[in-house]
Amino acid sequence: MNRCGWVTQDPLYLEYHDKEWGVPVYDDRLLFEYLNLEGAQAGLSWYTILKKRENYRQAFDNFEPEKIIKYDERKIDELLQNEGIVRNKLKINAVIANAKAYFRVVEEFGSFSAYIWSFVDGKPVQNHFKEMSEVPASTEVSDRLSKDLKRRGFKFVGTTICYAFMQAVGMVNDHIVTCMCYQGKQKKEA
Repeated sequence: MNRCGWVTQDPLYLEYHDKEWGVPVYDDRLLFEYLNLEGAQAGLSWYTILKKRENYRQAFDNFEPEKIIKYDERKIDELLQNEGIVRNKLKINAVIANAKAYFRVVEEFGSFSAYIWSFVDGKPVQNHFKEMSEVPASTEVSDRLSKDLKRRGFKFVGTTICYAFMQAVGMVNDHIVTCMCYQGKQKKEA
């Protein structure tokens, strides 16, 4: 079976590539989770975060923004001691800032999903790359998303992080054309 060139034979990576990466996500909480996990990846490999994803979900109350906005210094200290996540205070504080910004977005747009998907007119961009070398690290759309998220108070949302997020949640289909997952990505709910 042909897959995208970045996929290793590790079962965790195979599962992620085959069943998650590029599948359109419209669930607010799940979009919030992906955005924060992509931010946690900054300077690291996605595989590092993927291995720690369940720990992140436990540590951050399943990425429920209404719980995260209540985090205090005691909770931050607890997270800094948690070996199951990346113990970086800036990244931990970013999740809290992002939860606060999330609610402002939901208030303005009705849902986080409506806001996020507005950058691609509500439907996935279908790319047709033949080689992994053709896949960009960022685009004009990820530049706009990054700039707007930052303006709204989100942290760890540079354009490269935003493009990786867009790929992960299916806003763009960047499976190469020979990949078994190129066609038929379906909607993913929480």
